[in-house]
Amino acid sequence: MNLALWIVAGLLAAVFVVGSASKLFVPKDELAAAPAGGWVQDFSAGAVKRLGAVEVLAAVGLVLPAALDIAPVLVPVAAVGVVLLMGGAVTTRLRSRYVTDATVLIDLTDLAMAAFVAWGRFGPEPF
Repeated sequence: MNLALWIVAGLLAAVFVVGSASKLFVPKDELAAAPAGGWVQDFSAGAVKRLGAVEVLAAVGLVLPAALDIAPVLVPVAAVGVVLLMGGAVTTRLRSRYVTDATVLIDLTDLAMAAFVAWGRFGPEPF
């Protein structure tokens, strides 16, 4: 179980690092032109950059506290934050005109993975 939680947390962290890099370094107009990127039209450029920063913090919080053994309780707290973040992502996609089944499914998968990490680290496999 511990290995599965590490793998899922690592995968989530990798997904969030890649996603945050695009939000932080790609201009808003290019993000909007990308497939499934139309949601950025509803947000300012600054808000998109802030979302990218939050995703970087989520990626760091999912792995680094436990890897360094410094306040490992932050891992499930970060996982709860990711659940809330992905809940907002699903809501945003469903309310916008840029929704596709694939993007919502990916967001729900990320949400489920984060919920698994939060449950596992708060419950049966705490640090």
